[in-house]
Amino acid sequence: MHLIALLIGLVIERLATQLFHWRRMRWLDRIIDAGFRQAERLGNWPALIPVIVLAALLALPVFLIMYSLGDTLHGFTYLILAIFVLLFSIGPKDIGEEVSEYCRALASEDEEQIQAAAKAIIEGDVPADERERIARVEEAVCVQANNRLFAVVFWFVVLGAVLSTIGPLAAWSYRVTDLIRRRAVFSAARDDQSGSSAVRIRDAAELVQGLLAWVPARLTALGYVAAGHAEDAIAALRAPTEDRDATLSGHNEHLLARVGVAALALQDLPDESITERGVRGAIAARKLVFRQLLIWAVIIAAMTLYGLTR
Repeated sequence: MHLIALLIGLVIERLATQLFHWRRMRWLDRIIDAGFRQAERLGNWPALIPVIVLAALLALPVFLIMYSLGDTLHGFTYLILAIFVLLFSIGPKDIGEEVSEYCRALASEDEEQIQAAAKAIIEGDVPADERERIARVEEAVCVQANNRLFAVVFWFVVLGAVLSTIGPLAAWSYRVTDLIRRRAVFSAARDDQSGSSAVRIRDAAELVQGLLAWVPARLTALGYVAAGHAEDAIAALRAPTEDRDATLSGHNEHLLARVGVAALALQDLPDESITERGVRGAIAARKLVFRQLLIWAVIIAAMTLYGLTR
């Protein structure tokens, strides 16, 4: 039942992307911002405490639903709940659809559309240099695949293996921490004062999300080795970290970007335009993510057959 819920949820998420644009849950930003304002009033408290409390409060509705269902949370009831929670936990945006939009923007040669599509993938400032932008997009696809998809699947499966009914709560809890991190980064960008409450909250949010993403990030990196050019990816995996001062979340992202791009092993082709190179790189990154998703599906299916998960 656990595997069935996961597969159905992934299939619906792949095929019905346009129907679930409202799952981006922008309305949660107001709740998160309110939590940040309350945290600012507790200036003497470690920022980690209000961030954890906020994450627990946002995860509470799913817990209450599961608790209220009680003994009925089996069979078809669990299947429906798990699919519903997974659809809201994966994302909030579909990386494959965003890559398609980016490629269409490159083909149109509309700089404004290209900038908007690239920013949606990078989730940050877009480099002005075209070559650098192409590299950043390829790296971001490899990073966002873990943040939006593989880490959710990991927590859904791992805690589901301990107790199947916990899987949906674990997946949603990870999504909550990532939403808080995204909002905290956005808030801190507007407040450039070092040591401000917004910066402290951002650091705490990145720490919580980084802890939950640490194991999935390394499994995803190993997946890139298996799904791409293994020799280059293994060399990148073994390479020492480039930024020792980065946060835990930053280390995770640097690892995914380094190994993912190495697994692509792309070389410039003769007489290839910058637009063609950008499209080829983005599509190659998307295919790498899809191949790894198939690998994960096979491994989870094998675990289910051998009774390692439910």
